[in-house]
Amino acid sequence: MKRRSLLKLGTMSAALAAAGRVPFAHADTGPIKVGILHSLSGTMAISETSLKDTALMTIADINKNGGVMGRQIQPVVVDPASNWPLFAEKARQLLTQDKVACVFGCWTSVSRKSVLPVFEELNGLLYYPVQYEGEEMSRNVFYTGAAPNQQAIPAVEYLISAEGGGAKRFFLLGTDYVYPRTTNKILRAFLHSKGVQDADIQEVYTPFGHSDYQTIVANIKTFAQGGKTAVVSTINGDSNVPFYKELGNQGLKATDVPVVAFSVGEEELRGIDTKPLVGHLAAWNYFMSVKGPANTKFKDQFANWVETQNLPGGAKRVTNDPMEATWVGIHMWKQAVEKAKSTDVDKVRMAMIGQTVAAPSGFTLTMDGNHHLHKPVMIGEIRADGQFNVVWKTTKAIRAQPWSPFIAGNEGKPDVVSSTVLPDFLRRSRVA
Repeated sequence: MKRRSLLKLGTMSAALAAAGRVPFAHADTGPIKVGILHSLSGTMAISETSLKDTALMTIADINKNGGVMGRQIQPVVVDPASNWPLFAEKARQLLTQDKVACVFGCWTSVSRKSVLPVFEELNGLLYYPVQYEGEEMSRNVFYTGAAPNQQAIPAVEYLISAEGGGAKRFFLLGTDYVYPRTTNKILRAFLHSKGVQDADIQEVYTPFGHSDYQTIVANIKTFAQGGKTAVVSTINGDSNVPFYKELGNQGLKATDVPVVAFSVGEEELRGIDTKPLVGHLAAWNYFMSVKGPANTKFKDQFANWVETQNLPGGAKRVTNDPMEATWVGIHMWKQAVEKAKSTDVDKVRMAMIGQTVAAPSGFTLTMDGNHHLHKPVMIGEIRADGQFNVVWKTTKAIRAQPWSPFIAGNEGKPDVVSSTVLPDFLRRSRVA
């Protein structure tokens, strides 16, 4: 190579490095490092700790069965402690210091949005396992949780139906951050399309860690005097415990005012007396109570992991939707690495499109060109034992709509990530 070419290459490399776009070299021998980025302390630990446990269980199982391309996976676990700026710091540490091949992590949208600029700057890959508000489609994120059309919209449509109780008024209660506010913006527009007026919609938000729901539950009871009412809860984290306890304290039964939650599952109900809550609802893409060999294997695997690792909670530990999404994401990443024959981010990104996994839900999930999974939708009623009876579900996995048609200005936005080449079978399924 001529000296001038070498100088050009050196100048280009320096410029790319300054811009943070030089991909970090991952060793092609020895263990493959992956990051686990979940809050193990603070207000979100109640939900995120189990995702860390699931990730470690899944990685250990893959390692036991030969690893990835014959290499073991080495998890690097960090605790961002429910501190949103700390999420970004820990993400940068994982990518630049630990040089992980990818990261599995985050729960809240504020944590995901905190780390997103880091992943886009450094060309890292984040596997995000929780339902969210949509309005995002990054080439550096694979979203294994639900978009609004795979959870929020079907749940409210169910509440409006005769089967779901025929609700006419809606109390939208959430934690004060981007996911509840954007989801409720979508739901308000959806309700308008169904003829529900603003006078029959009330929105209330509380901060993270809020614990006094006495006045709010009393206000729900007052609001419900105006007609058949349902509550849509986007409360996140440990605030769910005092909210559901207050529902029980004030005797707000599901037969009077049903509550459907988007961030409450088996794990959040584990520390609550659920007998007064029987019949209240949650919308997810998986429930622990789903019957089938894939789910039996998943539950047995987690129970065995809890026992052998002597994890807190012991036999009372449960599985839930974001745990399944974590498991699916890790297996899809493994398959994509093996297809690409590399941990290189750009090669893995392309290999991810069209990957399928037979999930514990009993459905085969497919990664679309929009970086979201095709997922089933399920609505479950709380049982006295803290589990859910599935009362409604789709017959097939539904394609995600990252850009909601109920948000003005979304018309014409791209529905696949830039430069993605869709497999033929996905091209045919985009109407789903």
